[in-house]
Amino acid sequence: MSGRPWRQCLARAYERACGAEATVAATFLVVMVALIFLGGVSRMLGYPLNWSTDAATCLFAWACFLCADIAWRRNSLMSIELVTSRLPPRLQAALRLLNHAIVCAFLLYIAVLGTSLSWTSRIRSFQGIPEISYSWVTASMPFGALLLLVTTLLKVRAELRGEAPSGSGAVDVL
Repeated sequence: MSGRPWRQCLARAYERACGAEATVAATFLVVMVALIFLGGVSRMLGYPLNWSTDAATCLFAWACFLCADIAWRRNSLMSIELVTSRLPPRLQAALRLLNHAIVCAFLLYIAVLGTSLSWTSRIRSFQGIPEISYSWVTASMPFGALLLLVTTLLKVRAELRGEAPSGSGAVDVL
C-alpha cells in the first residue's frame, strides 16, 4: 500500500474543514451585523441591549482571523509585485520562501503571545455580559494564527515542490 487512500482522506478532510471555516466566518459576519443593528434599534426604542455590542465584538474578532486565513489560502491578500515580478523566477521563488519564513515566525510569535493573552484575560469579563470570560475574544488570536500557520506551511511545501503559485485557488493539502 502506498498510503494513497490515507492522503486522499486527509485531503478531503482538509477541504471540508476549509468549507466549514468559510461557513462559520460568513455566519459570524452576518450575526455580527444583525446584533449591531438589533442593538441600535433597541437603543432607539429605549430598551438598550448592552450585550449586543460585546457579542458582536467577539464575533468580529473571530471572523477577522477566519477570513484572513481564507484570503491567504486563496492568495487574495494585497501584494505589491512591482519589483519582484521583474526578477528571475528562481529569485522570485527565493523571495517568496523568505516571505513565508518571516510570516511563519510572526505567526508563531502571535500564537504564543495570544495564548498568554487568552490565559491572562480569563478573569476579565465582558461589560455587558459579566458571566462570560473575555478569553473567548482573545482566543481568536492564537487560533487564527495557527490556521494561518498551517496555510503558510502548505504554501512553503508547494513552493519547495516547484508548484507555481496561483492567484485563484486553494492550497493543496497533499
